[in-house]
Amino acid sequence: MTPIRLFLVDDQALVRAGFRMVLDAQDDMTVVGEAGDGSAALDAIAETRPHVVLMDIRMPRMDGVEATRRLLRDPGPGEPPKVLVLTTFDLDDYVFAALRAGASGFLLKDAGPEELLAAIRAVRAGDAAMAPSTTRRLLERFVPDLPDAGAESTRAAGRRAAVARLDPLTEREREVLEAVGRGLTNGEIAAELFLAEATVKTHIGRVLAKLDLRDRVQMVITAYQTGLVGRPE
Repeated sequence: MTPIRLFLVDDQALVRAGFRMVLDAQDDMTVVGEAGDGSAALDAIAETRPHVVLMDIRMPRMDGVEATRRLLRDPGPGEPPKVLVLTTFDLDDYVFAALRAGASGFLLKDAGPEELLAAIRAVRAGDAAMAPSTTRRLLERFVPDLPDAGAESTRAAGRRAAVARLDPLTEREREVLEAVGRGLTNGEIAAELFLAEATVKTHIGRVLAKLDLRDRVQMVITAYQTGLVGRPE
């Protein structure tokens, strides 16, 4: 099996060294590079072509949000890397911006080794590196940052845009997207919709493909933006 190629971006050398020690000890992982800020990381990532980038948020020269945005906007040839955001504070203000920029999840820096390894493997596999309930809690915390309804004309335009955005989906796929947006796991969706869990996974794959979404995190964001999931009271 080809090892997961990892790139570390953090302005603290000791943090990078700690991560490298844990990650290089895994049979299925290898650290191919590291950088102390987002600007230096972009050039090095283009050369090393990692599968997953562990991206700090607060760094000099270029922070992790801007680095993530630029990296995924123009990833170069081949498979684009997945970005796992690292943050010191749960629900840090920058995390939501990084997720909207294309990051596949976030992880607290004080997470244990097993949690870190599981998150990396999940991101590499195309899943979100956070529990669905955590994803929902994150979006509820930052729901004012999502497009607001505002005036009646804006609400009408928003409704039309939402309908158009979801046009490619079947009714069942919309139900699955809405359930993901509510923070349900695949097993919970299967039970609620009376489907096999494998069928739920198939529907999720189709939603991702039809709406050109990267992962489950972006599905949740889309569910909010299109109005499938209402704003919390």
